[in-house]
Amino acid sequence: MDRVDCIVIGAGVVGLAVARALALQSRETIIVEQHAAIGMETSSRNSEVIHAGLYYPTGSLKARLCLAGRDALYNYCRERAVAHNRCGKLIVATSNAQLASLADIRAQAHANGCMEVAMFNAVEARSIEPALSCVAALSSPHTGIIDSHAYMLALQADAEHAGAVFAFDSSMVSGIASHDAIVLKIRAGDGTETEVAAATVINCGGLWAPKLARQIEGLDSASIPQAYFAKGNYYSLSCKAPFSRLIYPVPEPGGLGVHLTLDMAGQARFGPDVEWLDDVTDTIDYAVTPARTDRFYREIRAYWPALPDESLQPAYSGVRPKISPPGSAAADFLFSSHGHPRYLGLYGIESPGLTASLAIASHVTSLI
Repeated sequence: MDRVDCIVIGAGVVGLAVARALALQSRETIIVEQHAAIGMETSSRNSEVIHAGLYYPTGSLKARLCLAGRDALYNYCRERAVAHNRCGKLIVATSNAQLASLADIRAQAHANGCMEVAMFNAVEARSIEPALSCVAALSSPHTGIIDSHAYMLALQADAEHAGAVFAFDSSMVSGIASHDAIVLKIRAGDGTETEVAAATVINCGGLWAPKLARQIEGLDSASIPQAYFAKGNYYSLSCKAPFSRLIYPVPEPGGLGVHLTLDMAGQARFGPDVEWLDDVTDTIDYAVTPARTDRFYREIRAYWPALPDESLQPAYSGVRPKISPPGSAAADFLFSSHGHPRYLGLYGIESPGLTASLAIASHVTSLI
C-alpha cells in the first residue's frame, strides 16, 4: 500500500491553496480530484469578487479570514501577475425603508475593521456612478475582482513546483481512520481502485465535503454537518453597462442579492439569486431557467432603471455549499476533525471562500 504524508480531497480554489501551503512546508502532498481539471465546480461558478469583509459577524472565521485573505490575495496577485482590479463597490438602498439596513452594514463593516466604508447620499453616489438610482449607498473601496482561473492556475503551479502531485479523474469512495493513518480507497476514471494510507487527510470537497466525511469509518458521524445547496443563477448583459464599480443591493436571505459585477474585460453580469435545491445526490443541473428572467429585470431596474429590454441572457449558475438550512442565519466556516487527529474537514466554505483562500490555507496548517 502506498503511504503519503498528506492527501487533500478537492482541487477547487481552497483545496489548491491548502495543497500549496502544505507543499511549501515540504510535506508530501497528493491532491485527489474527481474532475479532469482544477476548479470545475463552485470555484469556476461564482462572481469572481474579492470581498472586503463587510457583512460577517465580528470575530467569526468568515470575518477574520476574509480580511486576512483579502490582503494576502491582493499581494499574491501583484507578485504573480494575476489579473485583478481593486475597482470598489457600492451597496445601494433603493428606498427609505432600506436605510436602516444600510446603516447596519456600515456599523458591521466598521466593527470588522473596514473603516474605509463610507455612507454616500444619492447625489454623492450619482456623482461617481451617474446611471445609478438610489437614496443612499455605502462605498467599499477595497472590494475588487479577479481572474479566478488564472489565480487557480498560479496556485496549482506553486503546489506542483513545491512537489505536490495531482490525481485527476480520481474519486474517494471510502476510508478507514485508525490511530496512525487514514486509508482511503481511490477510484480512477477507468474504474481501477487503489488504497492509499495518509498521515493526514484534509477534506476540501466543497459541495460534497459532508458526504465524503460520512464515507470515512472512524470519524464521529454525529458531528458531521448536514449539507444544503443554494443555487445562484447569473445573467450576462448584451450591451456595455455604464458602471465602473460593482453595484450591490441590500442583502437578501441566503445571499447578497442580484448584484452587478464586472469581469476583467469590463463586461457586466448579474447574479446570483437564491434558488434552494432539494434531493441533491451526485449531480447538479446547472442550467439557468429562463423563467427567472423577469425577476432579474425587476431587481436590477430597482438600481439601474435604464436597463434595456432584451439585454439579459441566461449565462451560468453555481451552487453555494451551505451548512445552514433555508430561513436560518448563515453558518460560519467550519473546520472539524470529528474527533480524529489525522483528519480535518472544511465545511460551508461558501463566499467569501475565494477571497479568504490563502488565509484558510494558513489556518488549516495551524490546525494539523
